[in-house]
Amino acid sequence: MALPSTPPPGPARPGFWRSPLRGPWLTSVFGLVLLIGITVMFVTGLLSYAAYNPNLAPSNDHTPDKGWLGFYLFPWPTRPYWLYRLTQGVHVTLGVVLIPVLLAKLWSVIPKLFAWPPLRSPRHALERLSLLLLVGGVLFEFVTGVLNIQLHYIFPGSFYTLHFYGAWIFIGAFVVHIAFRIPTMATALRSRRWRSELRTPTARTRPEPPDDTGLVTPDPAPPTMSRRGALGMVGAGSLALLIVTAGQSIGGALRKTALLAPRGQEPGTGPNGFQVNKPAAQVGIRTHDIGPAWRLVLRGPGQERSFTREQVLALPQHTAALPIACVEGWSTENQDWSGVRLRDLAALVGFRESPPGVFVESAQRTGAFSAVHLRDNQVRDPRSLLALRVNGADLSTDHGYPARIIVPANPGVHQTKWVTRLTFGAPR
Repeated sequence: MALPSTPPPGPARPGFWRSPLRGPWLTSVFGLVLLIGITVMFVTGLLSYAAYNPNLAPSNDHTPDKGWLGFYLFPWPTRPYWLYRLTQGVHVTLGVVLIPVLLAKLWSVIPKLFAWPPLRSPRHALERLSLLLLVGGVLFEFVTGVLNIQLHYIFPGSFYTLHFYGAWIFIGAFVVHIAFRIPTMATALRSRRWRSELRTPTARTRPEPPDDTGLVTPDPAPPTMSRRGALGMVGAGSLALLIVTAGQSIGGALRKTALLAPRGQEPGTGPNGFQVNKPAAQVGIRTHDIGPAWRLVLRGPGQERSFTREQVLALPQHTAALPIACVEGWSTENQDWSGVRLRDLAALVGFRESPPGVFVESAQRTGAFSAVHLRDNQVRDPRSLLALRVNGADLSTDHGYPARIIVPANPGVHQTKWVTRLTFGAPR
């Protein structure tokens, strides 16, 4: 049955949306910011995925049935040591900062969501489908990302898996949408001079000329804000979110401004007074797991050696100043770690030259990443340690006592705590 040519009463009627600010130019400004910002977010998201070394072993990547979507970029490097802190900090902070821009963009195009008739041609149907996936995908990615940053794990499954598949669905729709809209956006941006718009007050604000985008209302209401004011309000919102979020990644004096970041503030004082994601009690660490009976087991080809903590402390000790950087975007300042180099431990079980990767196992009983594979380049870096002390003191229980992994440019979840066994050259 054919749909009526006249839209039904309500939001499908052209005169329902009356703001005189809506139009191709304002929408294109917000779209340009999102185009740049989302592209950077997607690239840094791919880099975050690569940092897990997902093809190294199944323990490093728990994504089910990822297929070709889980393509591996390159072996994650250890230099510069702050690489993951930078890429993940940009990814998370930019995601938060773009929220006002995203909301403004959705506000500016809301008449399009109710366009009548809903489908006019196969091409229009494809564009509408991409729009549905685009809006749903971007809202899903931003909402789950913010919940993860706030440590609200209320997802119906693993955040890691949901965000991974959601990102691919969204970016596919994003690419299709951009392919359709780039010419219109370029034309719209050239239609008005930025300087003129930013000098136009509310009293002289006029609707954009009618065109075929369907964004310009045929029945404009008197303006209550200029386009300059709209851009300023969105910019101020993004700046405010930057101030109360970025400090968790940047550190220094700005750390105190990270009011919206659960791990933004320093949790205490003293050598162990820096952020920790999951305390020992939360992952099932028991007193006897890390007490006097604790042993570090080293395994190599046909060899196995066991050490008490005192014996590990008696081995040659080295230091490294490295941060902890987490997927939620927070990171610590450089901490002064001391312990035994991973490559020296590899030598104790037969790998005196060119040590291979290592399989790290923890006393952790619950939660993800109780075991992880590290690449050979990570083992060979002289700053990669089995750390026993930090900032001149023994590790606290929550920071991984008796021993933990510290590797430069490594995601926090791979800096395994409460280490019990290291298997060098383990099958992947």
